[in-house]
Amino acid sequence: MASKKPPVDFTKQMKKEYTIIAPDIFPTHMELLQELFKMYGYNLFVAHYEGKEVIDTGLKYMHNDMCYPAICSTGQQIYALQCGDFDPDKCALIQFQTGGGCRASNYIWLLRKALKNMGWEHIPVISLSLTGIEKYSGFKLTLPLMLKCIMAIIYGDMLMLLKNQTTPYEVNKGDTRKVIDKWIEELTSQFKKNKGLTPKKFRENLVGIATDFAKIKLNKTPKIKVGIVGEIYVKFSSFGNNGLEKFLESQDVEYMVPGVLGFFQYCFANIETDYKYYGGSKIVKQGGKIAEYAAAKIEGIMLDVLKKFPQFTAPAPFSHIKELGEKVIDRGVKMGEGWLLPAETAELIEKGYNNVICTQPFGCLPNHIVGKGVIRSMREIYPNANIFPIDFDAGASKVNQENRIKLMLSVAQEEMEK
Repeated sequence: MASKKPPVDFTKQMKKEYTIIAPDIFPTHMELLQELFKMYGYNLFVAHYEGKEVIDTGLKYMHNDMCYPAICSTGQQIYALQCGDFDPDKCALIQFQTGGGCRASNYIWLLRKALKNMGWEHIPVISLSLTGIEKYSGFKLTLPLMLKCIMAIIYGDMLMLLKNQTTPYEVNKGDTRKVIDKWIEELTSQFKKNKGLTPKKFRENLVGIATDFAKIKLNKTPKIKVGIVGEIYVKFSSFGNNGLEKFLESQDVEYMVPGVLGFFQYCFANIETDYKYYGGSKIVKQGGKIAEYAAAKIEGIMLDVLKKFPQFTAPAPFSHIKELGEKVIDRGVKMGEGWLLPAETAELIEKGYNNVICTQPFGCLPNHIVGKGVIRSMREIYPNANIFPIDFDAGASKVNQENRIKLMLSVAQEEMEK
């Protein structure tokens, strides 16, 4: 795909002086990515803002019919400009852009329109795209940076994976949080020194993380196991899902969320699918295969480390995830989360997480098709699956959402007692 010139360039001088504001999509991962980008000279700030004011800001400057993740993520960024924490004339905004048919590809243009309406059209909006949709003189997602981002994402995935398997069973509440805080501090410290990203050190760190989690004293009384799938923002962001994980913790259940890396591997795999179905550039296709291969090699290090800690449930390799998806839906279905969503649902069920919450944001048509739309097919393959779609939007009642989850858990409890 040929790169286009953006309406407002992010220049080399801006790189030295500006703060780049990103939405808070993956809480644990974003702390690590923030430090990684700083290593490369980008002053990245993750907008952790939450609350009704942020939602109202998103609703005010986005189209009312826009999907809920757009309202949340752009609301966080615009609120950051308005709240007084930054000088808007020394800020840029950044949004991930896939370039596919999902409306997420248009967030960037809606954000620019909002800035224009506010009199801030001079603020650069950076497209963070794997395919280089736009080109900037002062920002470039290089291959070394991309590979290090994948490593940082796996660090985040590892912390999230083990946290979810220890928190519900802690004998001493707070032990898991201490391990997470220790390793975020350790990894960010290493990043600042340009360390922690060689294959050898990467493996050492993953072993260290798993070792520390394995030392946590646990009471392994059986609990209901819940999986979480859905649209990527609402699945991971506590702001987007109304604190779903905290609520599940309050219900004394164990929950599992598939890692962030899988989404990027899905994007890489789709490049080859595009070529197979529609033709195009062999160079682009080969680039996708190289990216998928590199991600698989890095993923393999994590899976190899986890084999030494059998007390933890390891995720399936992405190659197996692809096979699971093909049992349910064609790989050509790739808008939004596409075939990845039912594939991750199948993986969770195979791992023993039969109770699956599918987070369904307002306005996300692809997610409704590959979420609600495949539940019947999933139940035919997995008769014991207890899949519940939960709707999220700006006006949704948190009480209603939690009541639906409680209903799902009551069904799960009955199954456990049989």
